[in-house]
Amino acid sequence: MPRALRIILLSALVVMSPVAIMAEEMWEEPEQEVMAVTLTTKGRTVRVCGAHGKVLNIYDLAGVRVASYRIEGNDKTFDLNLSGCYILKVDKVVRKVSFR
Repeated sequence: MPRALRIILLSALVVMSPVAIMAEEMWEEPEQEVMAVTLTTKGRTVRVCGAHGKVLNIYDLAGVRVASYRIEGNDKTFDLNLSGCYILKVDKVVRKVSFR
């Protein structure tokens, strides 16, 4: 058998032979339970839940910040002495509210 033919046959055997593929097992870190930030109002009271360590910013309709409060705790209420329309923002949560 010529040498070139042997090389071709051996190459075909190598290519066509079954190959064992080993899959690696992926370990995932357990997800920490993340509490969603919620903003609710009742009268002139604002309740913020799930935002410990964040900041509540209050803007007027012109975009000027009129107040800012650091949130210490997962359930915090603020009694505001405001009247009119405002924008409340905590992290990425934004609410438009009207105080009377």
